[in-house]
Amino acid sequence: MANQSAAWQEHIERLRACRLCSDVFPPPVLGAVPGARVYLMGQAPGPKEVKLGRPFAYTAGKTLFRWFASIGVNEEEFRARVTMAAVIRCFPGKLPNKQGDRKPSRAEAERCRPHYLTELELLRPGLVLPVGKMAIEQFLPPATLDEIIGRSFRRGDGPRSHDVIPLPHPSGLSRWIQSPESKEMIGQALALIARHPAWVETFGRRAPPA
Repeated sequence: MANQSAAWQEHIERLRACRLCSDVFPPPVLGAVPGARVYLMGQAPGPKEVKLGRPFAYTAGKTLFRWFASIGVNEEEFRARVTMAAVIRCFPGKLPNKQGDRKPSRAEAERCRPHYLTELELLRPGLVLPVGKMAIEQFLPPATLDEIIGRSFRRGDGPRSHDVIPLPHPSGLSRWIQSPESKEMIGQALALIARHPAWVETFGRRAPPA
């Protein structure tokens, strides 16, 4: 346990110091919780996340945490017990037209990939929650949201195995999450999450708020 704790701290220090990508805006944003059994991955932090120093700290986060509140877990509890990561940990910058944030490049994602592989190896979570298509594609083959939201996928073998339950990106710009059919699929995904052993181990069995 002591060796694992030391390895975790070394990882956090390397991550905080990382400056491998020249076109992004550090510092890296961390949401690391040692020993977490649930692991969430988004795409990349925005400028508000950098300023506040935590993932999903702005508009999209409000929707994301509203989803988790619907299965009985509030934002404070979630942040305290779940490791929150991203495909890249630094703000990638705005699009040239200023309408939204730039999507991380494939090269940036590859440079950042060792960080989350280290976290998965050290944590060995039972449940992985990729949020948005770019995060989902780190764990699952390319597919449409209609094909994968509301389903659980087993990955790996033995102690390194985990279940992947994807969620759509909760951005206010997303039309997909607005349709009744999509909302039903999101509800199915959340029901799977609420019943998952790693979630129950982390939060207990929760009744949805009245």
